[in-house]
Amino acid sequence: MRSRYLVIILFIGFVSCDSKSVFDEYKSFDNSIWLRDDMLEFQVEVEDTISKNNLFLNLRNNRDYEFSNLFIIAQINFPDGFRVIDTLEYEMTDKEGRFLGVGYTDIKQNKLFYKENVRFNQKGQYSIKVEQAMRKIGNIQALDSLRGVTDLGFRIESITP
Repeated sequence: MRSRYLVIILFIGFVSCDSKSVFDEYKSFDNSIWLRDDMLEFQVEVEDTISKNNLFLNLRNNRDYEFSNLFIIAQINFPDGFRVIDTLEYEMTDKEGRFLGVGYTDIKQNKLFYKENVRFNQKGQYSIKVEQAMRKIGNIQALDSLRGVTDLGFRIESITP
């Protein structure tokens, strides 16, 4: 009985001790389908204009994901209205077609670098918008739906000691 409590305490301590995290939020997709028109938005209130941060997109996918890569369009809107838009590509499988990421079940967690050594130069509300931009070979039109993506998260980690 005593060892059971110890395991629970260690688990809670492990989960709650994330000193690097400045922001971490996930959004889930209905039926593990990311629709072309689903632009996810994360609102981040920034007070610290001194510390450097790494920005990540955290993606969870299951076996229904049919591609070896992922194209995303990500946009950061600054408090003053300035915006930066990036088209990003990530590898989702190794050469043998096995999903990258971590996880012992059919769900794999991928921590994808978005931007490194970012110093937010303005205090205020930042908006991060993310949409999928997957296409089949030879098609210009984006896919109407991308199967196998269960959740997408946005995370900011402080790298300044």
